[in-house]
Amino acid sequence: MTRHFKPFLLSFAALLLAGCLGQAEEAAPSYPPPEVDAVVVVPQPVPVSREYVGQTMGAREVEIHARVTGIIEQRLYEEGEAVKAGQPLFRIDPRPFEVQVAAAEAALARARAELARAERERERLEPLAARDAVSRKEIDDATSEAELAAAEVRRAEAALRDARIQLEYTVVTAPIDGIAGIAHKFEGALVTAGQDSLLTTLVQTDPMDVHFSISENEWLAERREQAAGRLEVPKEEERQVRIRLADGSVPDIVGHINFSAARIDAETGTYALRARFPNPDGLLKAGQFVRVEVNGAKRPNAITVPQKAVLEGPQGKFVFVVGTDDTGAAIAAIRPVEVGEWVATPRGAEWVVREGLAPGDIVILNNFVRLAPGAPVVAHVANDPAATLAVAGNR
Repeated sequence: MTRHFKPFLLSFAALLLAGCLGQAEEAAPSYPPPEVDAVVVVPQPVPVSREYVGQTMGAREVEIHARVTGIIEQRLYEEGEAVKAGQPLFRIDPRPFEVQVAAAEAALARARAELARAERERERLEPLAARDAVSRKEIDDATSEAELAAAEVRRAEAALRDARIQLEYTVVTAPIDGIAGIAHKFEGALVTAGQDSLLTTLVQTDPMDVHFSISENEWLAERREQAAGRLEVPKEEERQVRIRLADGSVPDIVGHINFSAARIDAETGTYALRARFPNPDGLLKAGQFVRVEVNGAKRPNAITVPQKAVLEGPQGKFVFVVGTDDTGAAIAAIRPVEVGEWVATPRGAEWVVREGLAPGDIVILNNFVRLAPGAPVVAHVANDPAATLAVAGNR
């Protein structure tokens, strides 16, 4: 009896275990696919803005030098004030130059007197030469004397003009409108023309120029994208330029590029540009460092995705997209991407995707911790409700 009872117990235990396992399987929870937000990739034109470091400089900055040697007699302006073109800035002692003018005037008067004497002598000899009363040599000598006297008059006239110019140079005037700088020479100081002659500087602050540079690599990349049709760039003078000051503020002024270097700087690997800004209220000062924002270019059919959609992996940047399996159910898939710059769109700041995505792709925006390649998902597509229903219907 005991021998027949043991097989029965073993069979009963096996049935009991099988029943428990079946109940455990029925009781195991079945997790639903994760729900994610997504967007459909739609090409759109987006503006392109580039930013560089620049420095302000007056549209014209000139050094004011003395053109004659002499003693500074008077400074005629206030340092730091606005001056007009032609306004006197310094006066150099004019008396030595007045003497030179007087001497030049006397030399001219003497030369004219000598010319008059020579012409009278020639006029006296001409009738005599016609009657052969004097030799031909005498009349030729008289003619030469008159011509030499006329040349001496012209030389004396030139010397007088030069003396008067030197006298005018004793009053140093502003060549342009601008802000006068600190004086380098004061009353009583000796200035030497061509050597120690710097008196002050003058800066024209309206308009104001901003100088900045673009790297050779960026310039080449821009040309390649233009050739590929991914970037449209207007002429440089048609681009709008704005600046950001050191405190982060952006003045309400727009500048335009008015200079582009013809060659790459071999030392820095950049080429220089200059933008000119109106500055009527004097907000900008020469020498400021600013951020230069160049606008005007655009990408005609750019593919962009929100910044949060782009993830970083061992192999580079990638996004999750919504795909389908063999049954047509929605699943998550990894897509490597090559991104460009950030751009502003109605959805906010987004990456420009150069490679890896195509129009119509559905890019996942969140819930990445619950995603796995090939795992099912339920995607809610914000910019395409029909796509949302189609994907959601594949649960």
